[in-house]
Amino acid sequence: MKIHDCVSSVICRKGPDIWSIPSDASVYSAIETMADRRIGALLVIDDGRLVGIVSERDYARKVVLKGKSSKDTFVREIMTPSPINIRLDTTVDEAMRIMTLNRIRHLPVVDSGRVVGILSIGDVVNWIIASQDQAIEHLESYIAGEYPR
Repeated sequence: MKIHDCVSSVICRKGPDIWSIPSDASVYSAIETMADRRIGALLVIDDGRLVGIVSERDYARKVVLKGKSSKDTFVREIMTPSPINIRLDTTVDEAMRIMTLNRIRHLPVVDSGRVVGILSIGDVVNWIIASQDQAIEHLESYIAGEYPR
């Protein structure tokens, strides 16, 4: 594991689950799904095509703070349309750079126009921690004279 590894490695490790919602769903159902799945964002997919992303932050800023009803507001009204996305061959460090520069916490991963996953800031942090643990283990083995294994 290295930060120069491709996002495809993270997606393989994380698993194939992709949680999404259509743009004509209520914000209430989006928030309910996020709570049930313990996630902070949902991809918005219409007719198999990525059209947006909706997050808890969108809900807080565009529904709660504006006094709207989550049951009477549609996801399309608060989602971020045409979200920034990455490919499977994007490196983990490039994904982290994109998240940092754009101040976003979730990146859809698209392959040949099809959504194949979503990368969260938590996924990136976990990958980096595992990468550092692996590097430390190799260094300790080297120092102990057990390298290479």
